Amino acid sequence: MQKFTCYVVLLLFLLCFFQAFSWSQFNQGENYEGSSDLINLEYHMGPVLASAINLYIIWYGQWNPTHQATIRDFLDSLSSSSSSVPYPSVADWWDTVRLYTDQTGSNITATISVSGEFYDSGYSHGVYLSRLSMQSIIKAAVTAHSRPLPLNPHNGLYLVLTSQDVQVEDFCRAVCGFHYFTFPILVGVTVPYAWVGYSGTQCPGMCAYPFAWPKYSGKPPPTGGNDITHAPNGDAGVDGMISVIAHELAEVSSNPLINAWYAGEDPTAPTEIADLCLGLYGSGGGGGYMGKVYKDAWGNGYNVHGVKGRRFLVQWVWNPVKRRCFGPNALD
Repeated sequence: MQKFTCYVVLLLFLLCFFQAFSWSQFNQGENYEGSSDLINLEYHMGPVLASAINLYIIWYGQWNPTHQATIRDFLDSLSSSSSSVPYPSVADWWDTVRLYTDQTGSNITATISVSGEFYDSGYSHGVYLSRLSMQSIIKAAVTAHSRPLPLNPHNGLYLVLTSQDVQVEDFCRAVCGFHYFTFPILVGVTVPYAWVGYSGTQCPGMCAYPFAWPKYSGKPPPTGGNDITHAPNGDAGVDGMISVIAHELAEVSSNPLINAWYAGEDPTAPTEIADLCLGLYGSGGGGGYMGKVYKDAWGNGYNVHGVKGRRFLVQWVWNPVKRRCFGPNALD
């Protein structure tokens, strides 16, 4: 009984931390492009994901196969050869994330491989999920009777993606995605993971900006098309989701156990490397303007190329060398 009580106390303590690590895409009241003196991004001696990442996807709910293919292509683009994809590529974007190192000087890995997929199409934990439910969903995926995912504590990273009809605690109100690590009491080991939800039908203006205009912004949609654009892969929900996935992968790689790279004095409310660049997709961005991006023949916005001729629009991350938000489509 005493051991069980200790576990409960530990769990409640960790949950206090857990509430902080999330992201709301349109929460861009301030950004820091070119503002090196405003940022105190520090390394707190914890690990980064320096070993080649085995990425395991859990598709929770009912998914559109076209949306799945788009997301897979983005993930496959992270480690694609620069010679096989036009510049600037998704892999070029990831090069900024790779600048972060651990205390041994090892950089974040350049290799991210989709190593397994699990289809939880039966909604094993229902359509109303708490944040903590993500760990139970991972547990279900690695202990399933049919084609379970491996439980990989060495270089595994788990990505839980929820479909359009799944409601998650704080989703669309305060978060579009979050990352954390599993509790051994729930999953058996400690592994990093991230969750992202499909917002196309629930809150595109919240989590699919700049492909949808937020109705709660207090101002009308922009005119002239300068700071809102169409989705490069034809669906605001999935294209917005990809930018959130990029955001979370950058942060979980640089701060997997919440003791590596972040700004701020309070580890329960860290500002991480993608948080610093919310709403920035190109040079000159800020104040609700996404910055200078490319446009295809149909006027769809993008800033990086991927495999299979795909194009994506992903937000910038903080470059620790240049000490500003940066992406490979930067004009300088």
